[in-house]
Amino acid sequence: MAGESEEPATRTDDTVLQQQYLRALSSFEGIVLSQIDVKNALGDRLNYSIRTGLVILSVIAFSILVLLLTLSSQITRISSVVGAMNTHFSAISLRMDEISENLGSMEGQVANLRSIEDKTSIMYVEIQQIGDSTGNIEDNLLGIGQEMSASRQNVETIAVTMGAMNHEVQAMSVEMHRMAKPARTLNKMFPFP
Repeated sequence: MAGESEEPATRTDDTVLQQQYLRALSSFEGIVLSQIDVKNALGDRLNYSIRTGLVILSVIAFSILVLLLTLSSQITRISSVVGAMNTHFSAISLRMDEISENLGSMEGQVANLRSIEDKTSIMYVEIQQIGDSTGNIEDNLLGIGQEMSASRQNVETIAVTMGAMNHEVQAMSVEMHRMAKPARTLNKMFPFP
């Protein structure tokens, strides 16, 4: 009887142990399955995050590309404008050289005015001499004729000089008008206050 009572006790202990083992095994299996679910969820989140990051990086790269293309087109425009400005400035410097040359020729022509003044003073002196000479017309008729011929030559020289000076002044007027044309154009483009 004692052997019979020990057998059911061990059987009940084995049964309890078996049930505890099965419960522990099912709990462990649940824990492992929940960890697998958590890892799958975290993996899905990581995949979504990576995809979102790639989309954002693609948008940023496209924006940078658009900015670079815009900047390159603007740089091309700016370089063409600067090249045009350099061309205009070189043309202006050439015009300024021409203006300085023309001013030099004008100075020469103004210097000729002094010789004209000297000749007119000589003419005044000669006219005074003629006036003095006409006091004795009967005595100095031959001298007056010579003086008149000399005066005529001086007057002709003066007339030729005045004609040449008139021609030079007209040429200077035409040249100044031609030289002022770029300045007027420049003034239309960049009006001075």
